[in-house]
Amino acid sequence: MNLVAQQGVAAPGETLSQFYLTLLESFGPQGWWPARTRLEIILGAILTQNTAWRNATLALRNLRRGGLLVWPGLRRAPLKELERCVRPAGFYRQKARTIHDLADWLERAHSGSLNSLFSLHPTQSRRQLLSLKGIGPETADAILLYAGRHPLFVSDAYTRRILSRHQLIPARADYGFAQRFLHQHLLFDQAMFNEFHALLVETAKRYCRGPAARCEECPLRKFLPAQDQALSVPASMLPGRELAHANESA
Repeated sequence: MNLVAQQGVAAPGETLSQFYLTLLESFGPQGWWPARTRLEIILGAILTQNTAWRNATLALRNLRRGGLLVWPGLRRAPLKELERCVRPAGFYRQKARTIHDLADWLERAHSGSLNSLFSLHPTQSRRQLLSLKGIGPETADAILLYAGRHPLFVSDAYTRRILSRHQLIPARADYGFAQRFLHQHLLFDQAMFNEFHALLVETAKRYCRGPAARCEECPLRKFLPAQDQALSVPASMLPGRELAHANESA
């Protein structure tokens, strides 16, 4: 049984809906993903791994200047040129290799067509993306949600932090556990998943900052089960069968 339900308060689906409406009223629409094309979304999802978005933006700017934000240019680009362009995003050799391999794979598997990739059932397209080195669950789901418009919630570290502090999921819940929880209690709607994820990221960046949380100023403060104590779940309460660590490979 869900931890919130045990406490006799609102059901998880109702709580999540209130989270969404409250954050949307507080912050307004976030306009994610900030990109001009689907290709730029895909590359941005890879480049933002383990770095700040501003660094990924610098790498995207370099790729644009080099004419590499279109498939023909990207497919022809030597690996060394990709490394030079994406250096501001960090882990540049791994990320350049991931981009290079993705372009090569898309050409071989889908004749360079994103429409072909995204026309598949999301389970199938997700499986294909996860087969590529450097693309883990979070990156694959970001690609499918924002570029492919498939309803897959990106349950990243920001999202998990907020949900666990509100005792909706265990404190040590991993990516898969959190995503299953969200899919279970939300209506499958790509536009809402898009906006809700962006709002949770904004909330975490402004207020839900790890140990230095600013709960008193957070729009979600009124939903805290207890506002005068740390909201974490003991490891002993974490269902072992749900923990299948899915770390992103850089």
